[in-house]
Amino acid sequence: MQEKIQVAKTLIDAFPFIKQFRDQIIVIKYGGAAQVDPLLKEKFAKDITLLYLVGIKPVIIHGGGKKINDMLEKLGIETEFKEGQRVTSRENMEVVEMILSGSINKEITSMLNHHGAKAIGVSGKDANFLKAEAKDSEKFGFTGNITDVDEEVLLNLIEEKFIPVIAPIATGENLGDLGFNINADLAASKIAVALKAKKVIFMTDTQGVLDKDMSLISTLFRREIDILIKDGTINGGMIPKVEACLESLNGGVEKAHIIDGRVEHSMLLELFTNEGIGTVIKVKDRD
Repeated sequence: MQEKIQVAKTLIDAFPFIKQFRDQIIVIKYGGAAQVDPLLKEKFAKDITLLYLVGIKPVIIHGGGKKINDMLEKLGIETEFKEGQRVTSRENMEVVEMILSGSINKEITSMLNHHGAKAIGVSGKDANFLKAEAKDSEKFGFTGNITDVDEEVLLNLIEEKFIPVIAPIATGENLGDLGFNINADLAASKIAVALKAKKVIFMTDTQGVLDKDMSLISTLFRREIDILIKDGTINGGMIPKVEACLESLNGGVEKAHIIDGRVEHSMLLELFTNEGIGTVIKVKDRD
């Protein structure tokens, strides 16, 4: 009986958060182990479906680096990274689009629909809702920076009760352009700003932002980020993630979260508990 009472108490404790976020758009960047491990994939699909069923409006942007690397290796196509981003050759681009817009996107969509959500998979090329230009064509090839988000395409899907599941492939400006491979973190921040999202959540393979003693920093304020980058506390692959968070906050998103996708139900723990489990980045002390 005590176990049943505890379950009820947990639901009651989550009630204020559900009420707060109901009818709000929450953008989620989905990647890392949570996108590869079969158990974590199943938990993620159930968590998103729960958000959907209680009236929250999730929007998912996914990566797919591991599957892309596996396919490139299988096909004997070389790939390289510079400054933490893939150099996307023409051959790479064809595989990237095939994996992201094809197998990964449809797998996520299928899992969500199986659990009772109403999800639809799209890439930025659909209705040209993501436009981009080359980041640096000589250095990065077909890796791009987003120049425009047609948010009405996504808002129309949300209005029709769909969960958009977005492959970060953007269209070019000219007819016949191959398109561009977009960093999923940066795509999530651009889309969150365009949709005026309440929150943006980045699922990673780390606890969140760590201090010099490798302990979790549970709360960061925007003004602290530059200091922590300059003194080396924030470094390596965490830098583009916090930069994506900053871009979101600067564009009007209230809060950005970096959470450990390796933890079961990490998203629910971050959203529906006072303590959370990752790092939340805020604009002001009073937030």
